Amino acid sequence: MGFLRIRTTVDERPGRLASLAAALAEKGGNILGMSVQSDTDGTVDEFVAEIPAGPEVVREALEAAGGRRVKVVAATAHQLTDEPTRALLLASRLRAMPWRLPELLGELLRADDSRWVYGSDMSDLPDPTLLTVPVAPRRAIRVRRADLPFTLTEAARAASFVRLAQPPPHQPAGTERAVRLSDGAETQVRPLTPLYREAVRDLHDRCSPEARRFRYFTSMPMLPPRVFDRLCDRTRGHSLVAGHDGQVVALANLMFTPDPGIAEMAFLVEDRWQGRGLGAALARMIVGEARDLGFAEVKATLLSDNVRMRRLLVSLGATMSYTEDPGVVEARLAVGVMATASPS
Repeated sequence: MGFLRIRTTVDERPGRLASLAAALAEKGGNILGMSVQSDTDGTVDEFVAEIPAGPEVVREALEAAGGRRVKVVAATAHQLTDEPTRALLLASRLRAMPWRLPELLGELLRADDSRWVYGSDMSDLPDPTLLTVPVAPRRAIRVRRADLPFTLTEAARAASFVRLAQPPPHQPAGTERAVRLSDGAETQVRPLTPLYREAVRDLHDRCSPEARRFRYFTSMPMLPPRVFDRLCDRTRGHSLVAGHDGQVVALANLMFTPDPGIAEMAFLVEDRWQGRGLGAALARMIVGEARDLGFAEVKATLLSDNVRMRRLLVSLGATMSYTEDPGVVEARLAVGVMATASPS
């Protein structure tokens, strides 16, 4: 005997399920698990059965009993787990590790492949073995399962599962967080909005040419309006400002990239506020936002002589690598392994 996973569409009429069960029993099948799902043109009945008959024999028997689009694939004893219990365990893992969203969604749907897609790649495809699950306005997860098409019920399950990894919708955009630094000074961190346009301009005026060079690779004397507007656009990234005594003293940016699952971060801290722990606090907040948004990794591109930032990122658990430009290095940080130690 072998385990088979059997799926068939039936018309919604009394007795259809009994007919299918009888057909399996006639072939010596022992039904070990079943589920009923809705789809566009009928009800989808799915069975896991231990049965001596081969897939082709089972398919013909179910078609004779009124089944349509019958799919029969090999199954394992692992698929006999209680489905609600399995879904709850996966949800618990997701809440603890939201950056593993594609992997866990793939487990939920027993998919062959699950990965990030971005921008124009998010468009729905006519292939029923591919399911695109939106996560954010410009990001989604594409799930593939070669043997069994996805049903509407599974699409709804996937959408609900994804929502578990997203920040609570009631969290206001203007949430303020107090950050106490190593010397006892306190700053207030808020999301960047157009209200801070003049304050961010003043921050750039007060920063030294070297501080601006480390942030922009050039001693940019001012932030162009179009760049500021892009940093405020929450469909393209999330940015934070740190304020003290009516001034913005630091700017932290999380920017979405064309690489699915990867975001980029960058920081500008006023010179007199450097070395006091503010950059480390902002970096942790930015990585936390990336994690809550479902990103798996954040990267940062920085000048090789930016020793302070290199030391900070390494202290958080980032790995460094050189780029084609000998004066530029790239840091990559998996959001799930951010170190807990304070930067030196």
